Amino acid sequence: MFRTRKEIVFVILAGIFITNAVVAELIGGKLIQIGPFVMSIGILPWPIVFLTTDLINEYFGEKGVKKLSFITACLIAYAFLILFMAVTIPAAKGISPVNDDQFQAVFGQSMWIIVGSLIAFMASQLIDVWIFWFFKNRTGEKKIWLRATGSTVISQLFDSFIVLGIAFWLPGKIDFDTFISSGLIGYTFKLAIAILLTPAIYLGHHLIKKYLDEDPAHKG
Repeated sequence: MFRTRKEIVFVILAGIFITNAVVAELIGGKLIQIGPFVMSIGILPWPIVFLTTDLINEYFGEKGVKKLSFITACLIAYAFLILFMAVTIPAAKGISPVNDDQFQAVFGQSMWIIVGSLIAFMASQLIDVWIFWFFKNRTGEKKIWLRATGSTVISQLFDSFIVLGIAFWLPGKIDFDTFISSGLIGYTFKLAIAILLTPAIYLGHHLIKKYLDEDPAHKG
């Protein structure tokens, strides 16, 4: 373990990927407003998930991303299980600085949101992997921006509508028109972020490649 720099890079990227994916799910219940647009604060960590997904795809392949995505989905489910237990255990009255209603309001997400989040996460990750390698198999080492941004643009289209559809439209919390407009708004912001992240993806590729090229085990 940790005998090569490539192993260290994978552990670091996996840690960043898992942390941001879990945090995004936990904070997703808070809505923010940017101008006339309303969206979940959970959108904040997702650009880092996009970035690490592309870097793991590039250096550890399709199997690396798929395995990490399944592990992350299990960890998200585990986090929600712990939160469910924490919500059901009553707070110490008169002692706890956070009462049951406050804790429930922040962490007591409905089962629909949990199910929608997990399905959307796995679907978008598997689609991202497929699109990434579709482009890479045709362009080789060229056009990093195409496979990185292209895979994110397409996968997040599905992610935006799956989570809204399962968590809010199917249970009847929003009508179809709101479902479509909210999905398009969220997707537009994710699309803009994906485009803005393109220089960061090139920088990440440069730093990892330089780091690995200096490793004797990698050269051999």
